[in-house]
Amino acid sequence: MRTHGAGRHEFGQNFLSDRRTITHVVDLVSRTEGPIVEIGPGSGALTLPMAALGRPVTGVEIDPRLVRALRRRLPEHVRLVRDDFLRHRLPRGPHTVVGNLPFDRTTAMLRRLLHTEHWTDAVLLTQWEVARRRAGVGGATMMTAQWWPWYRFGLEGRVPATAFTPSPGVDGGVFTIARRARPLVDPGDRRAYTDLVHSVFTGRGRGVEQILNRVLKGRSRNVRRWLDEQRIRSAALPRDLTAAQWAALHEEIGSWP
Repeated sequence: MRTHGAGRHEFGQNFLSDRRTITHVVDLVSRTEGPIVEIGPGSGALTLPMAALGRPVTGVEIDPRLVRALRRRLPEHVRLVRDDFLRHRLPRGPHTVVGNLPFDRTTAMLRRLLHTEHWTDAVLLTQWEVARRRAGVGGATMMTAQWWPWYRFGLEGRVPATAFTPSPGVDGGVFTIARRARPLVDPGDRRAYTDLVHSVFTGRGRGVEQILNRVLKGRSRNVRRWLDEQRIRSAALPRDLTAAQWAALHEEIGSWP
């Protein structure tokens, strides 16, 4: 999805045209700090209102025709770059990322963003179900759980399909990501932690107790004790664990003989 204009299929363009949604997104951005990097500014429906915040804005746009049209309308403190966000080099200082993401590239863009340092906040518009899952509403996905120790995810609202031109087949959703000032897990343990989450999410069993007993062979007594301490039901699913509980599990396993 993108901002107002005639969308091109090859770029996954459904342009945001609803004034209320635009105001909502810009308001969320106004609560952040630092320069702004916008993914896919399109024809500037978000870019121009964000420019009014007075902060430096860099728009990364893959469509050359939109770059040419928008560049003529931008104030001096807004820079437009023709590039693919998946290859674009982000600033090496603190900044905020804003994006109305094309549906067919959402996962790739999220993974690229989460693996990139320096940015502090992101305000993103995606498919509604993607926004819900990433924010952990109704249970966390494996991807969210793997990144929870370092980021906070929040769901900020549903956007009807009619807010876009042309209208996609599903609604959109706005969600935020904020980098934690104090990670719940040491970044040096990232590989071990993400491997643990993967093993639990893909493990066999009718509940988290069975799954953990199979993943952590020979430690059933420790598993039962930890679940009791965390007040987690044995039949709970991996998606039911909180960010703090995943971090606690990682720390606890490291102390078990």
